[in-house]
Amino acid sequence: MSDTTVSDGSRLSRREWLGKMAFPAAGAVITAGLLDDNEASARTKPAPNTDDLGARVYNIRSYGAKGDKTMVDTAAVQAAIDACSRDGGGTVLVPAGTFVIGTVELKSNVTLHIAAGGTLLGSGDGKQYHSVDAIPLRGDTTLNDGNWALLFAVKVTNVSIEGPGTIDGQGAQFHSPVRGTPPPSGIGGNKRPYHVLVYQSENVSVRNISLLDCAYHSIRIIESQRIHLDGIYIHNRVNSNNDGFHFISTQYATVSDCIVKCGDDACAMFGSCQYITVTNSYFSTRWSVFRFGGGHAGNIAISNCVLHEVYGCPMKFQGDPGSRFENISFSDLVLDDVTGPISISIGRGRPRASDAPLPEPPPPVVVRNISFSNIQGNVTTNPPHQLSEGTLGVGSRPGEAHSAIVLNAIDDALLQNISFSNVHLTFGGGGTAEEAARRDIPKVFGEYFELGPIPAYGLYARNARGLTFQNVRFQVSAPELRPAVIFDHVEDAVFNGFSVEGNKDAESVLRFIDSRQTLITAARVLTPSSPFLQLEGEANEGIIIEGGDLSKAASPVAFKNGAGESQVKVRSVS
Repeated sequence: MSDTTVSDGSRLSRREWLGKMAFPAAGAVITAGLLDDNEASARTKPAPNTDDLGARVYNIRSYGAKGDKTMVDTAAVQAAIDACSRDGGGTVLVPAGTFVIGTVELKSNVTLHIAAGGTLLGSGDGKQYHSVDAIPLRGDTTLNDGNWALLFAVKVTNVSIEGPGTIDGQGAQFHSPVRGTPPPSGIGGNKRPYHVLVYQSENVSVRNISLLDCAYHSIRIIESQRIHLDGIYIHNRVNSNNDGFHFISTQYATVSDCIVKCGDDACAMFGSCQYITVTNSYFSTRWSVFRFGGGHAGNIAISNCVLHEVYGCPMKFQGDPGSRFENISFSDLVLDDVTGPISISIGRGRPRASDAPLPEPPPPVVVRNISFSNIQGNVTTNPPHQLSEGTLGVGSRPGEAHSAIVLNAIDDALLQNISFSNVHLTFGGGGTAEEAARRDIPKVFGEYFELGPIPAYGLYARNARGLTFQNVRFQVSAPELRPAVIFDHVEDAVFNGFSVEGNKDAESVLRFIDSRQTLITAARVLTPSSPFLQLEGEANEGIIIEGGDLSKAASPVAFKNGAGESQVKVRSVS
């Protein structure tokens, strides 16, 4: 047995050395000597620590990402997400740096965290993207806008994308500067990638992040539930169809504390969207903000938002046969420099050559129980050719300049129970006598400007019933020869506390055409004007004007085209 040298220089035999060791250590050494090497290793190697599964951080640099704005880091980002998902979830970290990526798939229980100095930069090379074949493309209006994306999620749960960093889509690379030539990226049209594309997923959050210059829609959510969009900044004005949020048949969604500057629909809700709230946000766009089209949309509340520089109608409903919109409220909104400002246009409308013949009469469109309250602002008659901070000129249509609130039902469409309370709007004015003389408004239900210049400056309603106006005030910032309100075959309406500017050179302040059962109480004409109400047609019935101050109008009522005094009662009017 060999000797062992100790610190004082003396030597101990191995037996003496073992005797001086602590018993557990000695026991371990002795036991190890008695076991074969494999068994010893198995007994002494510590088990992997799994206490933090689902809470680990996966830095994409650890998976090979460079972040140098040159190398394509798609594979590294995907590897980090895949590893995180395999371990039960956690956080994938995008640290400081600019990481160029193509199409990346998000997976369940993964939070993609982009640090303040971090940017995911969409590649300008179209070859770095691919279609998401798990998202079908159908020939309807809900899923025919392409299935390409920068970040996509299909049938996942518990996914988050969070900042405070940035996702930049380099959308200008997907726009051709010359029509008929390919864009710099090599792909365009419906192959343009969205920032974020989500399909049939649940509990998805996007928060506290900047989304810039997308090639298509910024966030597109399809047939998903429990969606939360919070604290997002979107600047998306470098390509056509630059939507902000685009929901399709989504339920239980919240949008709050967002700033959206885009070029197309800022917050579209197509298909059967239900149980959605939008609040405390700013929107600006060259098209619509809140746009509804097709499906059965309802139980939606929109409140406390500023809509600024919105040229294309802030609140827009378009419904074709079978659509239904109901139980939707808009409240506490500020409108600054907008066109429209509200358009509900529904029906079968003008047939197009592309329309397939229907095998049987389609069900009617239904719009009911829609409220607009505590809304104030101004409506422009001069929308610009191009948005501020935008790169594309989109022009304007003739009907956009002299627009108004439009409630338009065609054929058997049902438009009822629409209410306006505490709505104070100033319109740009400038309407002409020629525009005011229009009586044959096209029977179409398309975009609001397709009706041509609206013959009323404040409100045009056709084939509606159950309208309520409480404390509504319409004014103009320039001389206006169109009436403030036109009712065309409207039934069951109430005005209470209606204050309105007219013009003594116009035909009238209000015009009712073959309308029935309308009560006007406590109305005020604010400026010297022509007759307050002009009735036209033989079918007017049950019109009552009671109380109020009409002293600045030339007369309370005038008659035209077969209308007569038996159709109206005027009571206690000064």
